[in-house]
Amino acid sequence: MADVTNNSSMRVVKAKASRDDWTMRGFMLMIGAYLLIALAFPLYTMLSKSFENKDGVFIGFDNYIKYFSTPALFNSIENSVIISVVTMVITVTLAFIYAYALTRSCMRFKGFFKIMAMIPILVPSLLPGLGLIYMLGNQGYLKKPLVKKLGEFIEWAFGSDALAFMMPYLNSLKTFLVSIDIYGPKGIVIAEVFFTFPHALLIIMTALAISDARLYEAATVLRAPKWKIFWTVTLPGARYGLISAAFVVFTLVITDFGVPKVIGGQYNVLAVDIYKQVIGQQNFSMGAVVSVVLLIPAIFAFYIDRQVQKKQVSQLSARAVPYEPKPDRSFDILMMSYSSLIVLIIVTILATCQLAALVKFWPYNLELGLQHYNFDLMDGGGWDAYYNSIQLALWTAAVGTSIVFTGAYMVEKGRGFGAGRTAFQFLAMMPMAVPGMVLGLSYIFFFNNPDNPFNFIYGTMAILVVSTVTHFYTVAHLTAMTALKQMDKEFESVSQSLQQPFYKMFLKVTVPVCTPAILEIAIYLFVNAMTTVSAIVFIYSYHTQLASVAVLNMDDAGDIAPAAAMGMMIFYTNAGARILHTVVSKVLVNKTQAWRQR
Repeated sequence: MADVTNNSSMRVVKAKASRDDWTMRGFMLMIGAYLLIALAFPLYTMLSKSFENKDGVFIGFDNYIKYFSTPALFNSIENSVIISVVTMVITVTLAFIYAYALTRSCMRFKGFFKIMAMIPILVPSLLPGLGLIYMLGNQGYLKKPLVKKLGEFIEWAFGSDALAFMMPYLNSLKTFLVSIDIYGPKGIVIAEVFFTFPHALLIIMTALAISDARLYEAATVLRAPKWKIFWTVTLPGARYGLISAAFVVFTLVITDFGVPKVIGGQYNVLAVDIYKQVIGQQNFSMGAVVSVVLLIPAIFAFYIDRQVQKKQVSQLSARAVPYEPKPDRSFDILMMSYSSLIVLIIVTILATCQLAALVKFWPYNLELGLQHYNFDLMDGGGWDAYYNSIQLALWTAAVGTSIVFTGAYMVEKGRGFGAGRTAFQFLAMMPMAVPGMVLGLSYIFFFNNPDNPFNFIYGTMAILVVSTVTHFYTVAHLTAMTALKQMDKEFESVSQSLQQPFYKMFLKVTVPVCTPAILEIAIYLFVNAMTTVSAIVFIYSYHTQLASVAVLNMDDAGDIAPAAAMGMMIFYTNAGARILHTVVSKVLVNKTQAWRQR
């Protein structure tokens, strides 16, 4: 009897859920329902369509058998993987050296170099492809015109004898440049490196920034040479960041649609195959098959990245000492030279796009003008497309930030309901593994069904906002969760002991404390809404055409210069939004974060 009494007395008594707890669970369920409707249900519908024929009749795996038995379609898998791996290796290598320069050298103007390296984030992925066409295309200025100008400069500066001496080298340079076929895998890789460079840089910089200075001090005391310190301390310490950056780049490239569409030529990749099947051949079932195939490597890369990030966090030590580089004149000059070269390439590609947008008729009439900005005379939706993009970006930033931060708060600060919170976390992480093309196609199958009660949003701005918020939900959610984890849960306990409703705590304490993170989420969603193509290319309507899609449509119509002009308008808008965000952030942070300075 004593044992029974002891066992019964040791039973854990669960706290009864309060009214606030049920309210918070209700909010979490509402946002979870949004993710089910905006993500899970459409993906399930698309998967179902991949087992049907054009008439909607179930045919099992016939579509998959047809896909894998068609060489032209099946080869796109190999092409996508090759392009992604090559780009991954090049980008991670370049980004690591750049990040090493920013974190391990004492070179000047680090802030400037960091800002310039982030510029590719502000442009749609189609824009670097257009820039490369003007640089290395059939009429590119880096081919025959460049060699000719070099010859003229040598003759003017050093005389005809020097020109005669240099002529063999100039002819070799001319032959090399002419041999470069930018319309294909080479062009895709170069443009994708430009597009993914800042993403890899941010991850690697974070990995290098958390290095423990004590390890370097120990290696120095043991008189280890610098190259050995690099291989035994620096690289092992940053290995998780390098692996994570590699898989992020791989995922971005294999799911990207803009670059291969603009500059890929006849080189088929999975993302473009989806577009061709749906838009070109109206074969939605086969498009669903290709989408499912594209999901596999994207989910695999995402899973590995998540596992790597967990291990990276576990390496942090509370006793770690931040590493501070020591001046080394020759090394600092070398790192600054390398960083300057990378920035020069980035600026050159953007400047080329801007020049193309101003030149009247490349390369025959090089007079400058603004006629290419008369978008109303071009295919693609005119200036209305640009204004629609701003409208989409503003709605996405406002609605998306509210939904994401509220959902993250309910998960992180809620009590009990473990199964529901786990399910919500799973739904919140799903969007990162879903390519934009796949999400957009799934929306056609799901929302365009007349029997769907949400069919009324199809063809409206609302579905574009839903798609964009869902597509970029995961990164915003992780940002919010990181900020909320920094707040002690005792805040909620004190609020409850004072019998204050949770929404007062949320509005008067949580939101002001997390203002920097909220603003980062808002600008992240705004910029991506302006640049995204893949997630909305299937679901925009005549009245909701967007600037990023206008770039694609004008390029398809042969209006490359107007496409470059619209791409630059997107860049200037995002740059302006970033500047405004910086100013507003400083003002709001000074008002809401004054307590941090005490």
